[in-house]
Amino acid sequence: MMARLKESRWVYILLSILLAIVFWFYVRASVDPNGTATIHNVRVETTGNNVLASQGLAVSEISPQVVELQVEGPNSARTNLLRNRSGLYVRVDVSSCVEGENTLRFREVWPEGINYDDLTAQRTNIVVKVEKLYTKTFDVQFQLDGKVAKGYQMGTPAIEPGQVVVSGPVEQVNQVASVAAILKSEELGERFAGDLPLTPLDKQGKPLTELELTLSAETAYVVVPVVMMKEVPLTVKLLPGGGATEDDAGQDIDPRTIVVSGAEADLEGLEEISLGSIDLSDVVGTKTFPFPIALDPSLTNESGLTTATVTVTVEGLDTEVFAVSNIQTIYPPEGYNVEIVTQSVLVTVRGPAEELSNIDASQIRVVANLSNVTTQGTQLVPVQVYLNGTSTVGVVGGYTISVNLSR
Repeated sequence: MMARLKESRWVYILLSILLAIVFWFYVRASVDPNGTATIHNVRVETTGNNVLASQGLAVSEISPQVVELQVEGPNSARTNLLRNRSGLYVRVDVSSCVEGENTLRFREVWPEGINYDDLTAQRTNIVVKVEKLYTKTFDVQFQLDGKVAKGYQMGTPAIEPGQVVVSGPVEQVNQVASVAAILKSEELGERFAGDLPLTPLDKQGKPLTELELTLSAETAYVVVPVVMMKEVPLTVKLLPGGGATEDDAGQDIDPRTIVVSGAEADLEGLEEISLGSIDLSDVVGTKTFPFPIALDPSLTNESGLTTATVTVTVEGLDTEVFAVSNIQTIYPPEGYNVEIVTQSVLVTVRGPAEELSNIDASQIRVVANLSNVTTQGTQLVPVQVYLNGTSTVGVVGGYTISVNLSR
């Protein structure tokens, strides 16, 4: 009796499980029924291209390039697939292809998060045309997709590798006009260093993204120097002399400013570029002085101008000429006899008119330093002119006297 009861219990258990499975299928069919969804324009991608390349072959054409996919499965799975269809594509393995046309079946690649066990797809054939591999070498160019920030300047990029080999069918490789490392930046205002993807471009500079091409390098390491630019005024210092001060003189500098570039830290405190100084005792009326434009080695002169011209004019002062006979020599060369040939020097003195009226020639002396003179005979030597007893007027111009040296 007990044995029969046990046997009947197992029968009931198996029957319950069977009924549960049937009920589950019934519920699923009622609540989540099967059906078919048509998904258009599913892209076709290839794999195994490296195997072809090792055999000197390349894919030249895929037909069709997009397929219409018939997907069957529960309504929930189909709805989820349609919601994430951007991640759906089909893949064709071309590693076993031979030269010519090859008919292959694709394999679906489902988006992430899709339970593909519940889905089945109707597969169609893909025709893949394979040709002999053709290669061509291109210099890698740099392109900025954007612009350089205002007040900055981009230098010459350094690119590694500098060349890349493009491989593929001859008709497709011949469409490539250049290969570029493209940096996308709305406003480039600092140095860039990093890897950039390499993109084949056509003659119009448009990316060739639909071709079956292989590049010897997918990326290039690019360093793009970016420096700050600044317009800086040129200045010159006027030294008082010849009875004139900075208040008595006007100056004009050509050019007034130049544009320099460099690191932001180097330009931050640069407010002017000094050309040098001018002694106003060298200026009578108007005089022009050339100056080289010298910069710190850390800066670059972007204007390209290496010389500035400074024009100085002294106005509002009178001049008077004095015949000076007080002429002396100092430091004659040892073993030489010195004869002063010049007996009088006409010296121009400048200053306010009322001050000039109080000056006479006795206050002026002319001194020639002969320490560097070693040539015998009569010659001109520069002199220094001193005006004693006043600070409101001064001597202007340069002077020489004639001396004769003999042994």
